Amino acid sequence: MTILERIIRHRPERPAGQAWRKRLRLRLPGRRGGWSLPKIDIWRGPLRPVPRFVQRFMPKGLYARSLIIIIAPMVLLQCVVTVVFMERHWQLVTQRLSKAVIQDVAAVTDLVQDRRGPQELDRIIDIARERLDLNVALLPPTPLPAPAPKPFFSILDGILSDEIKDQIGRPFWIDTVGNSRIVEIRIQLDDGVLRVFAPRNSAYASNTHIFLVWMVSTSLVLLIIAVLFLRNQIRPIQALAAAAEGFGRGQPMPSEFRPRGASEVRRASLAFIQMRDRIERQIEQRTQMLNGVSHDLRTVLTRFRLQLALLPEGEDQDELNSDIDEMQRMLEGYLAFAKGEAGEEVGELDLETLLQKFRSEAERKGKRLTTDIVGDPRITVRPDAFSRMITNLVANAMRHGERVKVSANHEGRWLTIAVEDDGPGIAADKREEVFKPFVRLDPARNIDSGGTGLGLAIARDIARAHGGDILLSDSKLGGLRALIRVPG
Repeated sequence: MTILERIIRHRPERPAGQAWRKRLRLRLPGRRGGWSLPKIDIWRGPLRPVPRFVQRFMPKGLYARSLIIIIAPMVLLQCVVTVVFMERHWQLVTQRLSKAVIQDVAAVTDLVQDRRGPQELDRIIDIARERLDLNVALLPPTPLPAPAPKPFFSILDGILSDEIKDQIGRPFWIDTVGNSRIVEIRIQLDDGVLRVFAPRNSAYASNTHIFLVWMVSTSLVLLIIAVLFLRNQIRPIQALAAAAEGFGRGQPMPSEFRPRGASEVRRASLAFIQMRDRIERQIEQRTQMLNGVSHDLRTVLTRFRLQLALLPEGEDQDELNSDIDEMQRMLEGYLAFAKGEAGEEVGELDLETLLQKFRSEAERKGKRLTTDIVGDPRITVRPDAFSRMITNLVANAMRHGERVKVSANHEGRWLTIAVEDDGPGIAADKREEVFKPFVRLDPARNIDSGGTGLGLAIARDIARAHGGDILLSDSKLGGLRALIRVPG
């Protein structure tokens, strides 16, 4: 049989109702890199979706998951010890105690059955009470009572019944529920009913709960100690996560943040601090360099203006002044894009006040602007940078559309701001390209208007500096919809 026939013969069948599989292509050496065998379906098993189902109910935080890792094995171990070991130990001890009690009862039963007179019966009763700790009495020959209700969880009834059947072999009646300290046993004799009261602790392992109490109490103490230690170990990780999240939003590092905890957490904290310092130094150096470049270029532009002022007035002079103004404006845009707003402190911004400015500007330009705010209009951001981001988007919408709608939603953990217009919009395959610096789309943007192609790039950089992003899509008004989503 060839290798190909063996593989096809042993190809696993597809189980019913199974959705997960993995295809494996086997290649054997041959000409031109080998030849391919038919695809073989290797199924991963029907329990593949179970972990995903469990993950829905699992806590998301590291502290809660760590507690589960500690508590789950402890509880499982205690359950196994209680069910397997304690139940067997409990049943074995109870069986031996019950067997010894029934042996005494059987001996008393035989003596009572073989007695020769009332005096001998009294002697048997005294011996049972003094030597065997049994309270024995011979009742008149009456039928045995109806079977007493058995408790839901008790092995004493079953063991006593089995021992009486094996050792005495007479009709009997037992009651282990009536008096918690005494077990009552009645045995049918030829001339009466023998009633025996035996101490419950003589036939039943009643001190097992002490072990359970000690086990549970010790586990609780150990669990409290583990929770305290675990909490101290988790706090540095939470502080590191909060510092990293704040750094992504442009917030200053908390004053109480310092490397602490386990060695791995300390190394991660030190690496984060060093990374933050390097980034801040790089931004500071770049800002200083750009400030120097800006100063030098502005000096040159000022010199041009002075030289033009000395020339006689004419059409050429006006055009040159216009070009210098355009260069000045473009230079400001480039520098603003390169420097960003990283040095600005975090503060509070009122969206209602900002949108009111947009409404006033729309009235001056003859545009129709509608606004809507859901939730708290006050947000904690870098005010100047955030205002500039929204201004860029609203200005683009009013430049290319007649109707503009700005809606903000500040509920929960996120802030979303949508800017919509009824302009020409942007094709779906060009929406990511427009976020690149110096990119302008001729159908939607007029080159003569003096745009530098940096508005959307600056807006996205500001949004990402706040830990969010900007997405473009189709607007219900017929144009473009710019959605800002940042942590609130």
